[in-house]
Amino acid sequence: MVYSYEFVICRFIFMDQIIKDLETSLRALSDGLKQELSNIRTNRPSAKLIENVKVDYMEQQFTIKQLGSISILPPREINVSCWDKDAAGPIAKAIETSGLGVSASADGSLVRITLPQLTDDRRRDLEKLVKSLTEQVKIRVRNSRDDANKKIEVSFKTKLITEDQKFNGRKKIQNAVDKTNEEMESLLNAKIKEIAE
Repeated sequence: MVYSYEFVICRFIFMDQIIKDLETSLRALSDGLKQELSNIRTNRPSAKLIENVKVDYMEQQFTIKQLGSISILPPREINVSCWDKDAAGPIAKAIETSGLGVSASADGSLVRITLPQLTDDRRRDLEKLVKSLTEQVKIRVRNSRDDANKKIEVSFKTKLITEDQKFNGRKKIQNAVDKTNEEMESLLNAKIKEIAE
């Protein structure tokens, strides 16, 4: 069977699009996990811990990073220098009620946040939580892989791609999934190490 040049090019473009869509999906999942893990409190202070906490101020909702600058004071303190001193009280209240397990106090235009020392029980709970979050994302990665493989299988059955392209595509899909799983495992191990400190 003789194929036109345009038909062959179309096959490669179609296959590349499946792979690119999968890689975009996997990147979003990995970035989402990174964001989730950065929001989990450990003994190490981090601006990411509080920067997206919602604050009710002047009958609107703002994030802390919209209301002031965040600075870190090791070993376990975070300061927020409010641009408007009237925002300090609402910021302290939002942090106290956020469920982060930290205490906050307003002093003029400065909010001081102190992170208490983690107990062994809390460390174990946090470790379970980060493992659970990572496993949930890995399940979504597998689902994305399965969807991409189904698209390739349908393309093969409808003769849009050849058998060689099918196997090559599946190999590229698995390589992308393996790379993402390695990244997530690295994020998980780094967070567990951070919790243990």
